Formats: sequence, structure tokens, C-alpha cells
Amino acid sequence: MAGTRARRTKGAAPTAVTTAALTGLALTGLGLAALTGLAGCSGNDSASSTVSEAESAARSVGKEATAAASSLASEASEASSALASATAEVGRKLDDIKGGANAKGSVGLGEPTTADDRTTVQVIAANSTDSTKSFAVQVDFTDQSGKLLDAVVVTVSDVPAGDSGKATARSNRQLTGKVRTEVARAVRY
Repeated sequence: MAGTRARRTKGAAPTAVTTAALTGLALTGLGLAALTGLAGCSGNDSASSTVSEAESAARSVGKEATAAASSLASEASEASSALASATAEVGRKLDDIKGGANAKGSVGLGEPTTADDRTTVQVIAANSTDSTKSFAVQVDFTDQSGKLLDAVVVTVSDVPAGDSGKATARSNRQLTGKVRTEVARAVRY
């Protein structure tokens, strides 16, 4: 009986390690192929070989997770830099307009759509003055929580007095998820 109890105890540790390794593989999304390779250990494998395979699989998963996290951090940094650059360029363009008047209240937006992997929105500028004017409009693209995803400037040129003009604002890059748009600034000149 003591011999049987010892065998059961020895068999329990590899099973626990194997279960932990399988759970780790499943959680990292490696899929059925990786799980099949580890779960396919035969009953003839020794406890130390099963533990060794589980440890090896866990190290492999750790390396892949670290590489994936590093890649995501790099992509986030690049996206953040691109957004900062786009926002700065938008600000410069609007600040360079001399003699312009704030016209944010004269500009409206349509519903955002996706075309050619970019988010677009129609910009409508109403000219309430008595002469032809152009409008420079900053359109911000945000996610549902209001986080800025992209910013562009679109020009609605030569809008006749008392009339409206239209242009299309197009995001600089592909945006994912539900995208909202808003007029951040508008200058009539």
C-alpha cells in the first residue's frame, strides 16, 4: 500500500505541472496545435520528461509573450508619435492663416464612414458673410470614450456668400472600432 501511495504522489506532480503548462498555453492563445503537442505525451513517458516538456513549453510561451508585448509597445509608440505629428501639423496649418475668423459654429459634419481602409466624413461649411470665403477645418477622429485617434485639416474653398460648401475629411491612417468625429477648430478667411 505504501508503494502505491508513493506512485500516486509521484504521478500527481507531473500532472499538476502539465495542467499548469496547458492552462498557460491556452491563455496565451497558442491554439490547438501547441496544446496537442504537449497533451499527446504517452503514459510511458517518465515523470521527469513530462515535467521537462512542460517547463520547456512554459519557457517558449514566456518568450513569445515577451516578443508580442514588445511588438505591441513598439506599435503603440509609433502610433502615438504619428498622432502627435499629425496634431502638431494641424495646429501649424490653422495658426498660419492670417486674418481668419473663428467659424466653428458655421461648420457641421456628416456621419463617418470607411472607404479604402480610411475613415472619412463630409464637412459642410455655411458662409453667412456677404462675400466669398474659404474655411479651414480641423476634424478630430476619436473613439467612443473620446480618446483622440487622428486629426486632419480640410479646406472648404471659395464658398459663395450666403451659401454652403462641402469637402471630405479623410483620416491619415486606418482607424479601428467605432469612430466618432468632431470639429475641433474652424477658421473662415
